[in-house]
Amino acid sequence: MTESNVTWLTQEAHDRLQAELERLSGPARTEIAERIAAARDEGDLKENGGYHAAREEQGKNEARIRELTEKLRHVQVGQPADDGTVEAGMVVVAEVAGDEMTFLMGSREIAGTTDLDVYSPTSPLGAAIDGKKVGDSTSYTAPNGREIPVEIRSAKPFSG
Repeated sequence: MTESNVTWLTQEAHDRLQAELERLSGPARTEIAERIAAARDEGDLKENGGYHAAREEQGKNEARIRELTEKLRHVQVGQPADDGTVEAGMVVVAEVAGDEMTFLMGSREIAGTTDLDVYSPTSPLGAAIDGKKVGDSTSYTAPNGREIPVEIRSAKPFSG
């Protein structure tokens, strides 16, 4: 099991997030600052839509920079062990309330362009199965209060 503040990433996902951080911190930040300066030069800021749009974009850009910086500070790069234990970075096949589901345990950053559903280890389902092994049965409480049975059928490392 991994600590809840650690994000497991494949090398490809780590490189993709690092490249995004470098782009947002460098060229994107500079471009937004130039647009703000150009809009400011147009005069009255109260009714300047371009200025307000650029400021909003700047806020979103800075928030994403903070998010990526924090995520990359607490990252584990590599593959989890192929030992059938459910943990972040594993593709899990489980019977959930009688239906078979295949999903990735971890974060959306791991998934990249895959079509797999992603469940966080801190979600109700994720917390219930984190650390379980193939063949284990457990359950979790759904938001509506219903108890949902889960049986682990397979847990393999995600290859991205």
